Amino acid sequence: MKGRFTVNGAHAVARTLLECGVEICFANPGTSELHFVAALDDEAALRAVPCLFEGVATGAADGWGRMTGRPAATLLHLGPGLGNGLANLHNARRAHTPLVNLVGDHAVFHKKYDAPLESDVDALAGTVSGWVRRCEDPATAGSDVAEAVAAATGAPGQVATVILPADVSWSEGARPAPPVAVRPPATVPDQTVADVAEALGGGEPAAILLGGPATREPALRAAARIAAATGARLLCETFPARLERGAGLPAVERLGYLAEGAMAQLRDVRHLVLAGARAPVSFFAHPGLPGPLAPDDCRIHTLATADDDAAAALGRLADTVAAGAVPVLQAAERPEAPSGALTAESAAAAVGALLPEGAIVVDEANTSGLWLPGATAGAPRHDWLTLTGGAIGQGLPLAAGAALACPDRPVLCLEADGSAMYTLSALWTHAREGLDITTVIFSNSAYAILRMESQRLGTSADGPARRDLLDLSRPRLDFVALARGMGVPATRATTAEDFTAQLRTALAEPGPHLIEADVPPLF
Repeated sequence: MKGRFTVNGAHAVARTLLECGVEICFANPGTSELHFVAALDDEAALRAVPCLFEGVATGAADGWGRMTGRPAATLLHLGPGLGNGLANLHNARRAHTPLVNLVGDHAVFHKKYDAPLESDVDALAGTVSGWVRRCEDPATAGSDVAEAVAAATGAPGQVATVILPADVSWSEGARPAPPVAVRPPATVPDQTVADVAEALGGGEPAAILLGGPATREPALRAAARIAAATGARLLCETFPARLERGAGLPAVERLGYLAEGAMAQLRDVRHLVLAGARAPVSFFAHPGLPGPLAPDDCRIHTLATADDDAAAALGRLADTVAAGAVPVLQAAERPEAPSGALTAESAAAAVGALLPEGAIVVDEANTSGLWLPGATAGAPRHDWLTLTGGAIGQGLPLAAGAALACPDRPVLCLEADGSAMYTLSALWTHAREGLDITTVIFSNSAYAILRMESQRLGTSADGPARRDLLDLSRPRLDFVALARGMGVPATRATTAEDFTAQLRTALAEPGPHLIEADVPPLF
């Protein structure tokens, strides 16, 4: 087991994962993966977390990777299992999360029979993975997995997928492999820093758009120094993978989701500096609106790409243009506990009033989350995880992975009702693992974001198809019953006072809780 003797492929894979620093596997196995399940019994240090749906496994692995910077593994069953996990792998890809997929497949000799579960696993994996390898020899199983971990972990982080045929797992002749060197982020050239410094020193309106690791504290402080010295506006991506925020940290304005709002934020900007972010574009095409969001006369300067060491580049830029400058930090302030009607706005005030220090906030509140950034800006420092790829059904699984990654920190999952139904079975994992997650379901009985988009597109006529497809009230979803059915204590709030009291109780008690917040739709 330690490498002196050969083992079967599954045991070599499990031991290699551990030796490469992977310590958790989110699993929904099938027949082709049972030899790996047996190997997990012999490698107790590799924690196995069962998930009832593959999209929960992949979303949880995303949450783990965002909070630790290290990959989790997933265990998925053939092409259909991988297919079930694709949406949250898409979000992980956009977040540059390090993640290793282990996808079982038919035995090599069985592929030719086109069995019922046969599919093109390689093609499916390629849609969301930056690195894919099919292992067809137990002798290479260990080294293939070691290379996958290195590929996932190397800058800027990516999804790496190893396809393991069943006979590779059960066959002898494999050996565990040692870790492979990880690709570090690239150093930004001095000339690039000098060019950006010159652009910022010209006196024209400028903005700095942060993304990736640049939304963490060291980079935020450097960027805030630059902004203080040059007058540049400080922005971050619409959906950052992990934004550190709260009292004592620089306040960063997120770029608006709606193209009109983002264009207004950038209207007067003549120099846009990208630090770990890409040039902003609209989420969708809309009649009469451009795809690129920066003004036509705005020059875009790339200080650092996702592959680069953006934090170091911002530090060097700050030393060049902002020597002695002091960053402006967010003051400590909280809204008052709300009273009266429960709305998205009053719920946000309650979250801001009660958010505990060190919390991890998973935000898939969608339209009901409009007031959350403002209400929580001055709360004790916390992390904010968002829907990076726009594929809904991320929140509940992401919260599971974040809670397992940081068991000493409370997790608050703010979830839209329609999005929650995509991966509701994650609540079972919350309960089974005893995770300290408070989930708030904003229950407005509608796909309100689609109602909003329908109005923007001019297709908002209230016909029967629109009413049927964008309405969730017939029948009304009962999240209290659904949560309790999976072992999560749950309550329903209908007033601001109810919600505040229930949230205070849930945050104070360990373990999972769910609050169904009955709020009216905004659209």
